[in-house]
Amino acid sequence: MLARRIIPCLDVKDGRVVKGIHFENLRDAGDPVELGARYSDDGADELVFLDITATIRSRRTIVALVEKVAKNVFIPFTVGGGISTVEQMDELLRCGAEKCSLNTAAVKNPDILTRAAQRFGNQCVVLAIDARRSKTRAGRWQVTIKAGTEATDIDAVEWAVEGAKSGAGEILLTSMDADGTQTGYDIELTRAVADAVTIPVIASGGAGTLEHLYDAIIKGRAEAVLMASITHFENYTINQIKEYLRDRGIEVNL
Repeated sequence: MLARRIIPCLDVKDGRVVKGIHFENLRDAGDPVELGARYSDDGADELVFLDITATIRSRRTIVALVEKVAKNVFIPFTVGGGISTVEQMDELLRCGAEKCSLNTAAVKNPDILTRAAQRFGNQCVVLAIDARRSKTRAGRWQVTIKAGTEATDIDAVEWAVEGAKSGAGEILLTSMDADGTQTGYDIELTRAVADAVTIPVIASGGAGTLEHLYDAIIKGRAEAVLMASITHFENYTINQIKEYLRDRGIEVNL
């Protein structure tokens, strides 16, 4: 079994890390450069930086801030938010990111996944899926775009399969229903996507306890877990998370 990855997420707005519930009611969580460096030093396996207002405001990702964060972390670093072209991905990768996360741009033009994979390798291409339970189709989820502000008719599981075929190397799967609630990941959603694809799935949205992380890996079959609130506000340290998972039989990098 491959070691499971523990990945803190920096949701960045106006140069600050923020965290809310269901993508709303955001509260300040700190400086992204300082927080990123702390996670890197504390033993996080990777880091995700999401410029959460870039797409909504129709602007590009804050490259200068990405570069500052990259200079202060020594772990793989994924950047997302406002990326709409392969050229922008190239710039971010040159600034220190190791992967780029695509959501809205990929939904509007799936070919960007293929072109990015051909140019950089699919290990650099992350398909971000923000999913909400469907109100019309029981047991299904619909894809949302533009930081969760716009719903689509696309089925999340079907889109994950298509994205993997198009060139994504892994999927960052966020439950909008669970996001920020700290009541647990949407295990049913995570399992449905993980069972449908052969690429790694990162579970995101809802982590509140150490058991939630365990459940996402064991019950949801996630290969990595993303968290924000429980580590930003120091409910748990990275070391506590890894020791808990190791003690319950999950392989992690210590």
